[in-house]
Amino acid sequence: MPPRNPLGLFRTFIIMRMKGVRSLREMTRLLDTDARLRKLCLIKDKEPGYPRSVLSRFTRKVGEDNLSEIIDEKVVKLLRSNKAREIDVVLDASFIKAWSTRHPIDSQKGYSDAEARVGRAGRTFALGYKLHLSVDSKTMLPLTSVFASANQNEKKHSLNLLEKTKQVLSRSGAKLRSVIADSQCSDTKIRIAAGRTVISYP
Repeated sequence: MPPRNPLGLFRTFIIMRMKGVRSLREMTRLLDTDARLRKLCLIKDKEPGYPRSVLSRFTRKVGEDNLSEIIDEKVVKLLRSNKAREIDVVLDASFIKAWSTRHPIDSQKGYSDAEARVGRAGRTFALGYKLHLSVDSKTMLPLTSVFASANQNEKKHSLNLLEKTKQVLSRSGAKLRSVIADSQCSDTKIRIAAGRTVISYP
């Protein structure tokens, strides 16, 4: 097979960030079935999607920290192009299913995915992760994210998420105006870090 398009591989990781895709396995499945994503990732008709081995090799060559920094820089450029000055940020978490069965000895853990945990998924409980995400409320642009196992609640990661968000905004020349989050995130540390209003929703 000829070498894969490095720009297409890079786009794949940007889409993973924007869509909150937790694992390379899940992303490869999406690339095999979603025609729109295949086009965005520069996969030609009848060409197989990027396998996990190719995506893993790309990550190793670039470096995880470097790749994350490059994606953050893209977010900064988008904020600058939108001429953003003051941003109302929404903090929220979404459940992401793990592609694994539960461990036969400890049903709260994943079997093939050892880091996955059982946590709340809407009105029920399931095995997976949570994507803790900060979003520009006006443009719906994802600013930054934190991945964690599903058994960890939002308050544990909200402060780190907010600090990472403020760093991205600062690099773009924008300022945090307010934070919109549910009651899980509303505590003294978050209010101090926000510096202004924290608007809670049920």
